[in-house]
Amino acid sequence: MSRDLYEAARAAMARAYAPYSKFPVGAAIRTEDGKIFAGCNIEVASYPEGWCAETTALGHYIMGGGGKIAEIAVIAERMPRITPCGGCRQRLAEFAGPAARLYLCDDTGIVETVTMGDMLPYGFQGEILK
Repeated sequence: MSRDLYEAARAAMARAYAPYSKFPVGAAIRTEDGKIFAGCNIEVASYPEGWCAETTALGHYIMGGGGKIAEIAVIAERMPRITPCGGCRQRLAEFAGPAARLYLCDDTGIVETVTMGDMLPYGFQGEILK
């Protein structure tokens, strides 16, 4: 089941707009009901402004109706086994519980599986702000 998530992240990476860093990244999110939302990094001339692949995928996820995130895949063209940056870890944690699986990928497929809890054990919790 996770191979199609990898393929979605890889296809998204192919659409990255990274003329300044030359560092294309793709991400894909699967909700518990099976919907997949993908995104790529997008840079702008006021580099390092722009947004990460995970942020783009989350935008599609929100616009597509959201749901509980079950799995996430990330891939970068020039770095095997990439992980989300700190900001993206917090953004993903907003919608994915600590048990959500995070697939770290290279150009051949998934090379490591961790959980969001592994990646962000002390993330901010939205409940405390309510």
